[in-house]
Amino acid sequence: MGKIFYIMGKSASGKDSLYQALRADQTLGLKGVTMYTTRPRRVGEVDGREYFFTDESGIARAREQKKLIEIRTYQTVHGPWSYFTQDDGQIDLTKDSYLMVGVLESYRSMRVYYGAEHVIPLYIEVEDGERLMRAITRERQQKSPRYAELCRRFLADAADFSEDRLAEAGIRRRFQNVNFEDCRDELVAAIRKEMSAGIRSEADAVIRKEVAAVIQTESSTVSGEDKS
Repeated sequence: MGKIFYIMGKSASGKDSLYQALRADQTLGLKGVTMYTTRPRRVGEVDGREYFFTDESGIARAREQKKLIEIRTYQTVHGPWSYFTQDDGQIDLTKDSYLMVGVLESYRSMRVYYGAEHVIPLYIEVEDGERLMRAITRERQQKSPRYAELCRRFLADAADFSEDRLAEAGIRRRFQNVNFEDCRDELVAAIRKEMSAGIRSEADAVIRKEVAAVIQTESSTVSGEDKS
């Protein structure tokens, strides 16, 4: 079975850039999963790449079809923005492993839906002062900067990614994004280790099954001989 590697982190922690770098690493062979959002498209974003950009009717259809896996709605200064994942056929763990990016609550919902053994957390961490400077720099590049929303998200992150919530979600390891290349390499190593462990586990399961079949065959043969 494949794995879903789930990247998380506070806003401006670099998780989206790390996601793109890991997706581009063909040696990992991870497939992407595009989530859905009702927020406005940012400069440079493409529909179907960063997100599927939709509206409230898209959420309603997913609910009606019972395909909604998880949804988060934020009351922003520009109105409610929703982000959600639906079971739209993008994920098939019998064939591939995947890379996703989201928040803590979406990770927990994915873990419930697909099983904790199949969803692996990758939590990205950056010192708050540095993270705020990165966020301001990024927002300045937008056609219509939304600084009030930036501040709201920065403050909300403190509660959304509190130490208590991280502990409840079983997040233990942190990947420090002080230097982008170093953080990327550390993530690659962790993913490869997890995938290798999964392959070994599946191989062991096959061997155990084959041994059990041999024992069962031998037991049946002996039982037949005794009756003779």
